[in-house]
Amino acid sequence: MRSLPDILPIVPFTRPARGDVVIPGSKSLTNRALLLAALCDGPVHLTGALFSEDTELMAEALRKLGFTVEADAARGTVRVAGQASAFPEFSGQPVELFVGLAGTAARFLTALCAAAPRGVYRIDGIPQMRKRPMKGLIDALRALGTDLRCLGEDGFFPIEIHAHGLRGGRVRIDASESSQLLSALLMVAPLAQAPLDIELVGGVRWPFVQMTARLMEHFGQPAIERHGDAGVRVANDRPYRLPAQAYAIEPDATAASYYLALPLVSGGQLTLPHLRGPGGGLQGDTQFVEVLRAVGATIAETPAGLNTHFALGQPRAGVARSFNEFSDTFLTLAALAPLLAGPTTISGIAHTRKQETDRVAGMARELRRLGQDVVETEDALTITPRPLPEQAEIETYGDHRFAMSFGILGCHDRHGDGRPWLRIKNPACCGKTFPHFFELLEQVRQNSIAT
Repeated sequence: MRSLPDILPIVPFTRPARGDVVIPGSKSLTNRALLLAALCDGPVHLTGALFSEDTELMAEALRKLGFTVEADAARGTVRVAGQASAFPEFSGQPVELFVGLAGTAARFLTALCAAAPRGVYRIDGIPQMRKRPMKGLIDALRALGTDLRCLGEDGFFPIEIHAHGLRGGRVRIDASESSQLLSALLMVAPLAQAPLDIELVGGVRWPFVQMTARLMEHFGQPAIERHGDAGVRVANDRPYRLPAQAYAIEPDATAASYYLALPLVSGGQLTLPHLRGPGGGLQGDTQFVEVLRAVGATIAETPAGLNTHFALGQPRAGVARSFNEFSDTFLTLAALAPLLAGPTTISGIAHTRKQETDRVAGMARELRRLGQDVVETEDALTITPRPLPEQAEIETYGDHRFAMSFGILGCHDRHGDGRPWLRIKNPACCGKTFPHFFELLEQVRQNSIAT
């Protein structure tokens, strides 16, 4: 990956986009698969894995817990083994695990350490991680007998776990702030001493939970019993096992959203190999395809993957959509709203105020910086297009999704002559999930002008 400057000018497309865009593996699936591989009874080989800050933090934490994790970034493969030597005896000092700002790693490792048969584990991240929701999972693990101590404010990192396994039985969890809290509990539930009957408090966004449940089935678990929207039951009498000892990870549907949307900005068509549309894979964020179709893009499934096409001059419609179930993609649409014909309303996003940053307030602020008319409520944004400025600079708040979303907007040829007009602060924050995003974007631009 090339080194990025502190402020990156985005070079607009002057010709329609074309070619193939290979999207890296899913972050959500990579970190889930790493955890489930660690819980298997033998070595597991992962292919198509994402290599980014979040997944590398997860892999390094597993190594500190005694697992063998051998990674080959060039090939996109990870081998997880050494399960029998994991969770070593307590030596007098806690095992220190650092999760940065990785929400998946934070929630999944907390549950894993709580389910460990022995050991003392101290988990922390950067200061911003100490503000992210953990209380629902912490309360549930405590109810299952975990000795879990919050070393600062109760319900938040840093935490210390004195492990002796999970007892199972009935438990309530509030996963309304993040479905990862429930996913973490589900994945370690088969390790409990008795089946787990989980009552849901306050609702949950199901697509990512369903992805977790289906992945658990791939790793040898029976289907989770779901009782409407009120609860689930997880059996505990079957170990994790992957008969083929190999698992292929899908391309990241959220990362794909940027390149699926790019032709709406530049015109042209792109193919995203191996990516499937809604219902064709495990990831709920593929629902964003339907939003792009409503805006005006033509997106088709082909044997090679998803093909996205748009001819400049066609209408680009403003839309009204709830993003509650696929909220990581809402910034992609919001950043493109200045180019649409008419207002765009994005709702169901209140929970994103507690992610890497307050994404609702941050997006409203940056769109206003671009001269847009924005109405912000707790749960929604309504964006009415106004003329874009001749020059602008976008603050990313250290949030990778701001950088990538506005990176796509910057591909719009604002001046009609290819001059950059939009600059992105701290573009390197994309390293969290998509380290080579801007390098790939430039490759696509160069390909568009190649003869």
